Amino acid sequence: MDVSQRYRDAWEGYWRETSDAPGEAIWDSDASLSSVPHSELLLPYADVSLPVVDLGCGSGTQTRYLATLFARAVGVDLSLAAVEHARRADTAKAATYEQLNLVDADAVAALGERLGDTNVYMRAVIHQSEPQDRAAVAGAVARLLGARGRAFVVELTSASKAVFQQAVAAGTPAKLQRVFDHGLRPAGAADEEVPELLRAAGLTILDSGDTALPQTEHLPDGTRIDLPARWFVLAPE
Repeated sequence: MDVSQRYRDAWEGYWRETSDAPGEAIWDSDASLSSVPHSELLLPYADVSLPVVDLGCGSGTQTRYLATLFARAVGVDLSLAAVEHARRADTAKAATYEQLNLVDADAVAALGERLGDTNVYMRAVIHQSEPQDRAAVAGAVARLLGARGRAFVVELTSASKAVFQQAVAAGTPAKLQRVFDHGLRPAGAADEEVPELLRAAGLTILDSGDTALPQTEHLPDGTRIDLPARWFVLAPE
């Protein structure tokens, strides 16, 4: 199974045209606003002696922070250009990065075999995946956990669409316009779809709650764009 060529090209094109400047991608928020508070929710459930895999790592901002908490950190992304961004940004070589298609069950299984049971961090991947691929993405989380891993998954909710509409009405910010220009579709999954996909993949929801994902873009009045989201801490059944 594979993602569509359109989807692959959209992400490759986006990351090829993104500079190495921190925060250049609209979702590339500082770790203090993302993986730091997210880790505080995950750590009570997780064995930090296991590795952690950051699924959809982008430029690796969150991966680098996760590497300070877990025995080993690996960032993976569908886009090779994103992986190259992450490698350049990680001057301390805190983590490793590789290209991975989460829909490719054989490739995910191969990574799982190499790492053994692992923890997973996944921020806003299901919501922008194509509908036919979302079950496979949830399945990749379950496969990588093995028997002992724990996952933190956070996804945009449908309320994010109103925030995007507000941003467009105010004059679409440049970073958001680039997302649209590349044919990327944020907040595509229905609210009830995400927990259903996770459970269907063989995952148990240990904890969950509402949150917001801060972006690196602002409205004309200076208000930061924060996207409504829901988080889940997960374990294998």
